[in-house]
This record gives sequence, structure tokens and C-alpha cells, in this order.
Amino acid sequence: MTNAFTHINADGNAHMVDVTDKLVTEREARAEAYIEMASETLDMIMKGSHHKGDVFATARIAGIQAAKKTSDLIPLCHPLMLTKVEVELEAQPEHNRVWIRSLCKLSGKTGVEMEALTAASTAALTIYDMCKAVQKDMVISQVRLLEKRGGKSGHFKV
Repeated sequence: MTNAFTHINADGNAHMVDVTDKLVTEREARAEAYIEMASETLDMIMKGSHHKGDVFATARIAGIQAAKKTSDLIPLCHPLMLTKVEVELEAQPEHNRVWIRSLCKLSGKTGVEMEALTAASTAALTIYDMCKAVQKDMVISQVRLLEKRGGKSGHFKV
């Protein structure tokens, strides 16, 4: 494992990493996030009785859109041709939370970890946005990479 920062050049300036000479390989990443809320808020989401509509459908679409826009949001990220983005949301009433999982895939020269993390966190933010009129103290937590495959650094799994 190297200690060199890949996004800092020899002069100490931030720069986009040159991936021109890297091989195209299949890559995928999985991430997760949680959003905790009151049982009444979660119940409203699960029953589909929220006045703004289907919270999970909106959060899923937001997560997919966010993954596709990651390079616009995170400085120095490469724009990627994603071949798959999946966002799953699971109500966990026993914990008063929603578990959000994302998957991003492509064949390319750079990884998709940031896209998976952006998808999961944006889905959580969308749930917060849709439900903030009902509850303002929801907590988004444990946004993390679960797994990545492909590329020079190989396989990583939590």
C-alpha cells in the first residue's frame, strides 16, 4: 500500500489522475447508508401515506441520478459510463430506520466507489428532504463502501 496521494501532483497541486494507460476492466462497487427516524415517520413511508408521494421510489431515482452525476459533484472524479446503477431501500422497523444499498458497475479504467457512495448518500438525503416537514431530527449514518471489485487494487470487502 502506497502513502502517495494520487490527486496531488509533484508541485503539491490538486489534479485529475491520468488514467490513459490503465487497462479497461470490469469494475463494481457496493455502498450503504442508514437513515434513522421516528417509528411514526417510518410507518408513514411504509404505508405510502406521505403527502409527497412514494418516498422510496423518489429516493431510488435520486440515488441513480446522483451516481450518474458524481463527477459533477466530487472534484477530480472522472466522468464514467456506468452500465448499471441499483439502489435498494429496506425499511427496518425494528430499528426505526431505512437501510439503503447501492451497486454501480462498468467496464472502464477507473473505479466506481464514489458513484456507489454518492448513490447511497443521495438516496438517504432524499428521504430526509421528503420527510423533513414531518420530522427534522432524522439521522443519516454509516455511509460506507461495502465492497469493490476490479482494477489494480483488486477486491475489497468489509
